[in-house]
Amino acid sequence: MNDCYKLSCASVFGASAIRASWLNVAIFGLVLVLMRVSNANTTPCFDDPQQAYDYLIAQEEAKVQARDNATININTASEGELVSLHGIGSSKAQEIILYREMFGRFRTVEDLTKVKGIGAKTVEDNQSRLSVQD
Repeated sequence: MNDCYKLSCASVFGASAIRASWLNVAIFGLVLVLMRVSNANTTPCFDDPQQAYDYLIAQEEAKVQARDNATININTASEGELVSLHGIGSSKAQEIILYREMFGRFRTVEDLTKVKGIGAKTVEDNQSRLSVQD
């Protein structure tokens, strides 16, 4: 068992509860099964702090890259999704949502230029990430 996740019967149920009943044995077995399943998705342990730091940096970079490569449907995107686009801050994202609510769905990605404060350059910079499809 991984040193990071050492667990004994006594630490889960208390030393006196171990001999109490078959129910405790069944519950303990279930806890062990759940621990095995959940440990598959946990962060690994590292002996060296630099390794742990490098791992965390790599994880963060992967999240940022995934976010930066995600396609955004401008007809359904939330403010949080819209601000991940280059050149779109909170106020422009709110303008996009307001325009969409007032005038309906965008028919093309280029229709985004109809929103106050968004020009062709912004659309061009984000072209590969924008969509109007459901």
